[in-house]
Amino acid sequence: MVDEHATESQLRRWSRGTHAAGPTIYPTYRRGAGPGVVVIHESPGLTPEVIAFADEVVAEGFTVVLPHLFGSSHAPPRTWEGAWVIPRLCVSREFTMLATGRTAPLAGWLRSLARELHAELGGPGVGAVGMCVTGGFALAMMVDPSVVAPVVAQPAVPLPIGRRRAADLNLSPDDLAAVRRRVAGGCPVLGLRYRDDWVTGTRFETLRRELGDGFLRVELPGLGHSTLTDHRHPEAVARVLAFFRERLKPGR
Repeated sequence: MVDEHATESQLRRWSRGTHAAGPTIYPTYRRGAGPGVVVIHESPGLTPEVIAFADEVVAEGFTVVLPHLFGSSHAPPRTWEGAWVIPRLCVSREFTMLATGRTAPLAGWLRSLARELHAELGGPGVGAVGMCVTGGFALAMMVDPSVVAPVVAQPAVPLPIGRRRAADLNLSPDDLAAVRRRVAGGCPVLGLRYRDDWVTGTRFETLRRELGDGFLRVELPGLGHSTLTDHRHPEAVARVLAFFRERLKPGR
């Protein structure tokens, strides 16, 4: 367990800011240099493990932006915190935890953040990592051409209650069509999950069917969940970093 003083120190190395898109505004933390990557935290919040993964991305030569969307920041999660956060997300207007065939409204804010980062830093585009309850956001963000390296880590929304929800990608039909066009045009999607993780439902099968060879599927052995953080797997982290180097630093 990482103590709270250590995690506060982790985040002090990051520059705090905000991003506004229309009436929606969230805090952000930024660190690094090089092409941009947006790392979207999972439940229960901006935990030490999420920050540690983001630091690994920074060390590879990228500018990382961490939006703080819900839950605590820079504090170890308590055993009860996940149970407190998920119900709040279920009633939030920015998330679609149960509905199928819909894109979460928060995707618009994240696309705006990606566009701003790309406009500032240039290059081929930016990367995006979504995890667990935010896993599908990387797909929703790639509707915008600024996102050229989308990573879907253990997507868990809509909550896999029933066969239909378990297969749903948290995208509207129009956004799913846009994602298919982007993939057909040469923008692959990297997906990560533990093979026996029931929370991800059958979404990887849906992604394979919809995106074909453009879906780069990484399935790890076992029953873990958080491939890049709490249940960090070295292969998962290595594949993400290699994907970012290939997509955001071509020819280097």
